[in-house]
Amino acid sequence: MTIPLSILDLARIGPGETAHDSIAASVDLARTAEQHGYRRVWYAEHHNMPTIASSAPAVLIAHVGTFTREIRLGAGGVMLPNHTPLTIAEQYGTLDAMYPGRIDLGLGRAPGSDQNTMRALRRDAQSAEGFPNDVLELQAYLAGKSRIPGVDAVPGKGSQVPLYILGSSMFGATLAAALGLPYAFASHFAPQALEAAVAAYRREFRPSEQLDRPHVIVGVNVVAADTAAAAREQFQGTRRAFATGLFGRGQTFTDEQADQLLAQGAGQHVDQMLQYSALGTPAEVRDYLDAFVRHAGADELIVAHHATGEARLRSVALLAEAMSPAHA
Repeated sequence: MTIPLSILDLARIGPGETAHDSIAASVDLARTAEQHGYRRVWYAEHHNMPTIASSAPAVLIAHVGTFTREIRLGAGGVMLPNHTPLTIAEQYGTLDAMYPGRIDLGLGRAPGSDQNTMRALRRDAQSAEGFPNDVLELQAYLAGKSRIPGVDAVPGKGSQVPLYILGSSMFGATLAAALGLPYAFASHFAPQALEAAVAAYRREFRPSEQLDRPHVIVGVNVVAADTAAAAREQFQGTRRAFATGLFGRGQTFTDEQADQLLAQGAGQHVDQMLQYSALGTPAEVRDYLDAFVRHAGADELIVAHHATGEARLRSVALLAEAMSPAHA
């Protein structure tokens, strides 16, 4: 089975690293993905997280764009209630002017942060309720059909930057279907509603100017390595990072302490979040993903490669080779 592959770059700041290191690694990741035929790389908006450097996706996209030539770059996603639609139309319209035909704009309605950070962003706790109308306002700016007389996005007007609805629940699925937009499901960390949401999206989809048929992008975790043991060892580092991030209360943990945390109950929660994870040799990863594509009803996979450093770049290359038509 062959299916388009994309990457979700979590822009992690590892132990002993800086944001500068993370951003340099994002450049290396995008360039490697481009060399191996991936369709797109997306960056997610997160705030007040000491281990994630993607708080300003548009800025990161602009930087990575200078080091790549063809691969699509985008937000996966912008948490639209944190912003005005005009501001986002201008930002991504500017990116489209810089890199024509290469920019995607994925939209989510979660805050991407905690309650205190929400207040620091000047975000109204009720602003998520207006998400559908904000999507329509943004879409109108990008189409050159502003809903506010006399107000246009410059750059942005008429750019037709493609929109994607992101989600992990029925809300995003039904909204994407109603608007005729592609739908990306965050099953790489929130797997519970995957089957029901994709089924609802396909059942309720209405064609639009952007899209004539449903398009489902599904998130999945991957660690591909030359040996199964190496892949398991690398993925254990991911389990530790999730456990300490969720339950570590801001403390610094050694690997041994993180393993104790996993053994004391955090492991069950982490493994539920990371339910959809392909680990092992290229052949093992390919077999897992072939089955997962059928299970999820996916048209495209967006992969979070959870190894670090050179091992992550190796995982990117091994996955592309394993999923190529020559190995199908």
